[in-house]
Amino acid sequence: MSTSKLDTSGAFQPVTVQVQNSTLTIPSNGVRIRPNGIEFRIAAPIATWTEMSVDLQPPGETKKFRCRGVVVSCAGNRHAGYLVSMLFMNLSRQSQERLSLMAFTQGA
Repeated sequence: MSTSKLDTSGAFQPVTVQVQNSTLTIPSNGVRIRPNGIEFRIAAPIATWTEMSVDLQPPGETKKFRCRGVVVSCAGNRHAGYLVSMLFMNLSRQSQERLSLMAFTQGA
């Protein structure tokens, strides 16, 4: 994954992450959208290779789309929080295009 800036504009909606039977809502300023995944900071660790679903809503759109993937990295500690890197799998061409546009828009 490449580096980019965090979105501080507030243009992005909060991200909803579903892990097994849990649902997390992460504020948009704590999320980095990547062309092939997502990074976010949370308070509790998530095991590597955990499968998760993420609901994303691009700025200016009312419809969310769901991405499924796996955690490829979870680094940090209980004091500073954990940085989770997730790689999306089996995205449709339309979802891949929307994700790439979100990553480009967020990095601008």
